[in-house]
Amino acid sequence: MSACQTVWIARHGNRLDFVKPDWFNTAQRRYDPPLSEDGFIQAKQLGQRLQYEKIGHIFASPFLRTIQTASEVAKLLDIPIKLEAGIGEWHNPQWMSETPEIHPRELLEKDYSYIDWNYTSYRVPKYPEMEVTMMTRMAEVIEQLVSQYSDDILLVGHGASVMGLIQGLTQELPVFQPSLCCLSKLVKTDSKWEIEIGGDTSHLSETEKEVRLV
Repeated sequence: MSACQTVWIARHGNRLDFVKPDWFNTAQRRYDPPLSEDGFIQAKQLGQRLQYEKIGHIFASPFLRTIQTASEVAKLLDIPIKLEAGIGEWHNPQWMSETPEIHPRELLEKDYSYIDWNYTSYRVPKYPEMEVTMMTRMAEVIEQLVSQYSDDILLVGHGASVMGLIQGLTQELPVFQPSLCCLSKLVKTDSKWEIEIGGDTSHLSETEKEVRLV
C-alpha cells in the first residue's frame, strides 16, 4: 500500500500561566495565555523538526499559544496559517468560568503576518461544551479538512485537540498522553488512517514530567 496523504498534529508549546500561575489573576484575557519563554523554544524546535516535510497547509486553533507555535513552523515553511476555531480549546466549564476571550484580529495582525485572514472556520465551539460535543466537532472538522485539502497538512491545537483529531481520523482513542509541543503523524494508506508517530517529543530539548491538559 502506498501513502497518499499525511496529517501532522501538534500541541502548542508551554504556556505562560503554567510557569507563572499568578498571571491568570490579572490577565485581560485569562484563557488566552501566550507561550512561556521555554514554550517559544519548544515551538522553534517543532519548526526545525518539520522544516523539510512536504506540508502544504497549516491550520491552527485561534488561541494565542497555538498561533505562536504554528508561526515558528510557518516561518520556516513560508506558508500561511489558517485559523480553524473547530480545533480550538475544549470549552470546558470546569476549566473556564466563562466563554474564553481570544486576541482580536487587530492585535494579531501586528505580530503574525502569516495568518490567512481569508480563511473561514468550519466550526465554532460554543460554551459550555460537553466532552462528547468537543470530540464530535474535532472529528467533523478533520474529516472536512482531509476531504478539502489533498496535500499533507499540519494542525496545531491543544491537548484535547490532539486526542479528538486523532480519534476522528482513526476511530481509535490514542493510548498516549499529549505532552506540550508533542507531534503525531497520521498516514492514510488506501482508505485507512493509521498512527505512524504518536505524541513524539524527541525534537524537544526539554519535556514536561507530568502531562497537563489545562
